[in-house]
Amino acid sequence: MDRFFGFDLGDAESAIARLYKEDQVIPEMIPVADEQSFITAYAQLNTGELLIGEKACYADNVMKRRLRFKSRFLTDPSSAADIRSFAAGVLGQLYGSGDLIMNEETSMYVGCPAGWDRNAREHYREIFESAGYPPVRIISESRAAMVSACQSKHLQIGVDILSKPVLVVDIGSSTTDFAYIMGGKEVEMRTAGEVMLGGGLMDEILLDESVADAGLFKKKIQSVFEESEPWRTYAEFAARRLKEKYFSDEDYWSHNKCVESIVLHYNLPVKLTLKMDSRIADKLVNKKIDKLGGRSFHDVFIESLKDVKDSITGKQPELIFLTGGVSKMPAIRKWCSDVFTDSVVITATDPEFSVARGLAYCGRIDEDLREFKEDLDKLVRSNTIEDIVSKHINQLYKDAVDTLVDPIVSKVALPIFERWRNNEISRLCDTDEILKQEIGAFLEEDNTREMLAGPITSWLRPVIEELEEYTVPICIKHRVPYTALDLKSYLSVSDIDIKVDAKEMFAINEMTILIDSIVTALLAILMSTLSFIPFFADPSGILVGIITSIVILFLGKDKMQEKMLSADLPRAMRKLIPKSAFASRMDNISDSVKEAFYESLEQEKNDEISRRMVEEISTQIQHTLVKMAEVVEIPLG
Repeated sequence: MDRFFGFDLGDAESAIARLYKEDQVIPEMIPVADEQSFITAYAQLNTGELLIGEKACYADNVMKRRLRFKSRFLTDPSSAADIRSFAAGVLGQLYGSGDLIMNEETSMYVGCPAGWDRNAREHYREIFESAGYPPVRIISESRAAMVSACQSKHLQIGVDILSKPVLVVDIGSSTTDFAYIMGGKEVEMRTAGEVMLGGGLMDEILLDESVADAGLFKKKIQSVFEESEPWRTYAEFAARRLKEKYFSDEDYWSHNKCVESIVLHYNLPVKLTLKMDSRIADKLVNKKIDKLGGRSFHDVFIESLKDVKDSITGKQPELIFLTGGVSKMPAIRKWCSDVFTDSVVITATDPEFSVARGLAYCGRIDEDLREFKEDLDKLVRSNTIEDIVSKHINQLYKDAVDTLVDPIVSKVALPIFERWRNNEISRLCDTDEILKQEIGAFLEEDNTREMLAGPITSWLRPVIEELEEYTVPICIKHRVPYTALDLKSYLSVSDIDIKVDAKEMFAINEMTILIDSIVTALLAILMSTLSFIPFFADPSGILVGIITSIVILFLGKDKMQEKMLSADLPRAMRKLIPKSAFASRMDNISDSVKEAFYESLEQEKNDEISRRMVEEISTQIQHTLVKMAEVVEIPLG
């Protein structure tokens, strides 16, 4: 896809942005009904023509006219038809202007309040697709506003929004939307979401105050508004523009007149002058009105902020990001600071377009992410990972042996030797099979895996560093932070995401090199320990030594060792071999076993087992990369 569209369908105003895949930094706003920000209204004329935007508010010969229908979507089933009609009108405008091409491979990202659940979002999506739109994806308006700010580098204020908690407050015309974003991902809150509190209430107050000051025209204007909802909505729209103009530079307008005149063409034309000053500004936030249960905008907003704060189960936000029509009001920022005392409060630079632009950004981001996953899948399906692991596999065996030999000798061999001394094992040659069984059991213990955590982590680092030669270019190509596939971040002694168990590394029924090497060396040590008996100072030790010497002279040393291995020695004779004599040789046995294993590894390595290990580890690395890619969200990068 080369172009991505973002459609911010608001209850009072709407906007559409378009972003090209390459060579465009900021999405462009597409005029609809001759306005970049157009009134959310449609009118069906007697001729069958469908009007949208400002013209729909006061057109004659109208069969049906609808305004302010989005705010009723969750409560009034009939609003779905109105949304579809309006969306169809917008689509016709896009095709008519050539901004959207029929059958073009593109996607449309449409915003919705963060408080809408999955079912509501799916129903909303189906409405647009039934109207003939290209594939539609529904995105939280709060998230889209934040994406816009991040992509346009607006949030350069020393707050790392990719890892810090952020609260987005989107103040629309009819609702205020709260979204808690942690680490770039939207987190569900126990309460909050969408609150029925919007800037439209201020517009109504401003309009009512202006009508009250209209003098002789007051009753005429009131009559027009009572009889014509479209003209009242049109006047509220003009009031909204004046209000935003005033709060964009309150200091300037405190010394200059901020007025706007409109003419209502209903029966006889009548002029209405809208005015903003400090007195009206105070009333907008502090006047108690019936729609809010006798409370003011300030009262409900503060209450909502406190509810949101109580509903956040994680860290409190370090950044409050404000967007929406009235977000530039200094009072709004102050209220947020009063409730979230430790948070930085910042306002969107162009709140009327930030959601639409953010939605378009999301389209390009998703395309980058799709291509990113395709390239990663090619890497996973290639032999690259297996080749890297295979090159390092011998070092893994060596590191594992270096870690395991000493514990095997102390925790397996010594107890077996003690059992032989106590006559629990009849012959030395019987220890061969017992050692194999005990070592096998030892390799299956959880403690052994924990013991391997450190060396496996160390072994994985050079493997991953070599793998990054392939993953980093993929990330750079698709504008994904390369840390998204940074497997090193998963490596810690206490929590290794890529698991290599001892029982997997040394399959008990297959991997005999290690066990045979240890058994051979241990038996050799046992026999060499017996050769020290003649030098024991104990008289019985001397007697045994004499007997042993005679046997050696008569049979030869090899034959004598064979006889000793198969002999069922008396317990008293076994006790003549002290534990200290065996334990004193532990330092030598460690090196002997390791050297025997290394030699066996080179000469007798089982290619089938090594191949299985390479496949197993490679599969786990691949699985981890895919899992990391699945949760990658680059919208804030």
